[in-house]
Amino acid sequence: MENHNRITKVCMLAGKIMLECSAETYRVEDTMDRIAKAFGIENPQSYATPTGINFSVDRAEAANFMRIAKRTTDLYKIAEVNRISRMIVADELSLEEALKSLNKLDSNRYFYPNKVQILAAALVSGCFTIMFGGTWTDFLPACIAGGIGFAGMLSVERLVEIRFIAEFFASLIIGLLAWGFITTGLGLELDKIIIGAVMPLVPGLHITNAVRDLMAGHLVAGVSKGVEATLTAFAIGAGIAAVLAFL
Repeated sequence: MENHNRITKVCMLAGKIMLECSAETYRVEDTMDRIAKAFGIENPQSYATPTGINFSVDRAEAANFMRIAKRTTDLYKIAEVNRISRMIVADELSLEEALKSLNKLDSNRYFYPNKVQILAAALVSGCFTIMFGGTWTDFLPACIAGGIGFAGMLSVERLVEIRFIAEFFASLIIGLLAWGFITTGLGLELDKIIIGAVMPLVPGLHITNAVRDLMAGHLVAGVSKGVEATLTAFAIGAGIAAVLAFL
């Protein structure tokens, strides 16, 4: 029984890290099942959604539940959990070593500082403007609008836990700045500046994961992620539309 409890902790911790880092739910369940089988569990039962994990060591055993409150994007941690799970399957890690490695990974924070994220968002915005047919005159305005808009989103997220509001506020800032650059003659094409500047906000990963989960047969997770991505797209569009409608 004690061994089963430790196996459950390892499996659920691996699933928790992956879900919090925006991994696909079918990948989370597959990883948990592989880890459990590697430690001798014959019929592991795992079920994951974007907001929670259920796991049991057998069909008739008690189920364990873990709530996932916050999610972000961290592909490095997902890759590290996959690496640890492969080592477990290859019998290169004991149960205690696996739990220690996962606890260390869960406690570490590998995010870049906000300044670096804002700088990256600014550069990405300018590059997307050029990629979508904008001119080099619009490059700098797109960088400024995208960077300030992303900074606004990070600031609002600290105050309000509803991401929809943060994304709406960010797109509103981008629309206002883009309009300002056009009216002052510092930019040439309003649409190209806006398109480039909002790209750091676009939920590309969520859309991809939603499609992959749907294709894998995880309908609940696929639909919920698709709805989340749709709300994000609506927030971005609403912010830009508010600017264009009143200015």
